[in-house]
Amino acid sequence: MTELSYRDAVRQALIDALNADERVFLMGEDVGSYGGCYAVSKGLLEEFGPERIRDTPLSESGFTGAGIGAALGGLRPIVEIMTVNFSLLALDQIMNNAATIRHMSGGQFNVPLVIRMATGAGRQLAAQHSHSLEGWYAHIPGIKVLAPATIDDAYGMLGAALADPDPVLIFENVMLYNRAGTRSDTTVDITSAAVRRAGKDITLITYGGSLWKTLEAAEVLASEGIDAEVIDLRVLRPLDDATILGSVANTRRAVIIDEGWRSGSLAAEISARIMESVFWELDAPVGRVCTAEVPIPYPKHLEDAALPQVPGIVAAAKATFGTTK
Repeated sequence: MTELSYRDAVRQALIDALNADERVFLMGEDVGSYGGCYAVSKGLLEEFGPERIRDTPLSESGFTGAGIGAALGGLRPIVEIMTVNFSLLALDQIMNNAATIRHMSGGQFNVPLVIRMATGAGRQLAAQHSHSLEGWYAHIPGIKVLAPATIDDAYGMLGAALADPDPVLIFENVMLYNRAGTRSDTTVDITSAAVRRAGKDITLITYGGSLWKTLEAAEVLASEGIDAEVIDLRVLRPLDDATILGSVANTRRAVIIDEGWRSGSLAAEISARIMESVFWELDAPVGRVCTAEVPIPYPKHLEDAALPQVPGIVAAAKATFGTTK
């Protein structure tokens, strides 16, 4: 077991990947000399040189397209997009090229590309750099979408993504980079959800930065006699229906915690799947705790009010039992 931060776990994963395969390289804005916007790639330029740690121009569409081309050419690029908001400038490349080339070539070509980006709010970066758009990408066939919330997943998901023959997007919540913990030597699966807390009374379904708030809420509920099971989705596309539906069928209640906006959200999709598959097992309507439908505010008190928080999760869980006390 190794003690380290989430940031260090991602950095070590990058180092190990670069050492293990000479085809792997990292490219993105400020990943080299500056060491990355969130200091994840700090020191990598000195260790691996400018051929493998490549600073790019401020053109997400341009360098994401270059990454797709490199992947088609036999390399294993890791493209870092500074924040999820900027990824919209590369959406054409991601959706119309990376996600479709295998299909449109009849399986003759594939794109083994990994795209990493920071997502989420909580650091007072206002509406420019604070949104959670991973649910948008989970809408697109042809890609995998990952949201590591733990130290083990922050480290292990990168290697698994690089081994995948198709495009993989990894969303790293900004509030997790400083989170410390231990890393084990367990193999990380990028096809399934994880049960982070077993329980029998209600299923709390979440991912990414909201996992730790949800676990905290589960402890509050436990102190009041409600035993909550906590599911960490980890993989947003494809969703692990078996784990989600199996848990809800057992507990008969569910609340989904999603840092995305409520309308058209990933939480809405999961709710629909629960309704379609285990409706007759439910003892209460599925609840949702999502970000308020506003551009993320800058003032700290308003930012906090806009995001899912522990009291809101607890209240939503209690509401499924017909109480808010």
